[in-house]
Amino acid sequence: MKRKCTLFILLAVCLSLTAQTADRELLDAYQRQDMSVWKAYVEKSCVQGITPEVLLYEYGFCGYIVAEAKKEGKESLLPEAKRAVRQFKSHVEQLHSLPDKEGIGLPPGHYEMYISAVYVYELRLKESIHPIKAMSLAKEAVQKAPKDPLVLSYYGTCLFYAPKPFGSKSEALTYFEKADRLFQTPEWQFCWVREATKMYITQCHEKLKR
Repeated sequence: MKRKCTLFILLAVCLSLTAQTADRELLDAYQRQDMSVWKAYVEKSCVQGITPEVLLYEYGFCGYIVAEAKKEGKESLLPEAKRAVRQFKSHVEQLHSLPDKEGIGLPPGHYEMYISAVYVYELRLKESIHPIKAMSLAKEAVQKAPKDPLVLSYYGTCLFYAPKPFGSKSEALTYFEKADRLFQTPEWQFCWVREATKMYITQCHEKLKR
């Protein structure tokens, strides 16, 4: 029995170290702006089976590919962006249907956060028009998970980009700073959203000085 427990602990440690290595490599790619690494990771992981951890990278990749497809001269990326968003939405619904326990389902607030993001992506791709619903879901996510840095940072992003009277750079800064404080624990060391949050804090300060 003792030997089985030891093997279980060793397996858990190995899996944790493997996940940390992947997170570190993906963060490095994010900092280099080499999203081809993310694309390969998401495609491979989706074949193996979607998880809440992979979904966070799929969400980030969708944001990237949608932004790229909207750039002048890169319209050829639109079909790929649309496919990525449809797949992401399908994976969100898939995980939402599972129980939120033992890491197999979505944590509180994450379903609302991700569906809000889907509406934002679809709006940019002219696939649907639900800007008010997107903001409403972002607010609902914060109500369900007021101490989740991912949720707080996402709501800050919505406030950052939304036009007045829906958006506010000063209010966005408040949520980014709350998220940043919660991101200081070791579990978030290699999280790309932590890096993005710091970037947004800097941008908020710059825009509020003008």
